[in-house]
This record gives sequence, C-alpha cells and structure tokens, in this order.
Amino acid sequence: MSSKRAMRQAQKQAYAKHRSNITNNRFKLKKKILSKNKKEKKK
Repeated sequence: MSSKRAMRQAQKQAYAKHRSNITNNRFKLKKKILSKNKKEKKK
C-alpha cells in the first residue's frame, strides 16, 4: 500500500515539475521575442 502511494506521489511531483517547466519556458520565449521586437523598432 505505502509503496503504491509513494509511486503515485512521485508521479504527481514529476508531472507538476514538468508543467511548471513548460510554463516557465513559454514566458522566457515570450520575453525574448518581445525584447527582440523592441530593439528592432528602436532601430
């Protein structure tokens, strides 16, 4: 019982980490794109 529970918890944590990585990467990409656009507009 406890090993099943531990496995389930580990999977949940791994999935949560995976989801947060995806959202963080999206924000980083948006920031990069926005900063590139701003620099091009200034020129």
